Amino acid sequence: MASWFKGKRKDEDSTIEVRAEVIAEADQEVVEVVAHEELSDDFRVEPTLVSIAPEVYDQAVAERRALVSLALYAHDRARSSGVAERIEEGLADVGVLAVRPDGDRFDPAHHEAGGTLVTEDEGLQGTVAETEVVGFSDRGQVLRPPIVTVYTGKAATA
Repeated sequence: MASWFKGKRKDEDSTIEVRAEVIAEADQEVVEVVAHEELSDDFRVEPTLVSIAPEVYDQAVAERRALVSLALYAHDRARSSGVAERIEEGLADVGVLAVRPDGDRFDPAHHEAGGTLVTEDEGLQGTVAETEVVGFSDRGQVLRPPIVTVYTGKAATA
């Protein structure tokens, strides 16, 4: 244990510093012990179910919706691509995913057409050329569809 610590003399500041790799090793040992169920019954953590009142649940769901809505509002107005990216990462951490269907087949049930782009490549016709406005889904439920530009064939001229 003494090798774990970088000590200071008593006449100096009395803090003890622990190297990060030592902490990581100790954490890994705890994980391995728990994985092998070597803990005594005194230290075993049993999973517990927590029940809450329906009104508390409803309030939590409403507050989550409000926070997600606020995050989408902020995302749309972010002037920095880094800020917008960070908001998307935070939303993804709670199950709200950005939808950018670039290159996918256009599907009016899931995408909103914002414009068209003429192409002579028949293989591209009907596919999404680019996402104009990012869409979002919350665990599979569409919060807002992406607004996209769709490749279309050359218009016939008369």
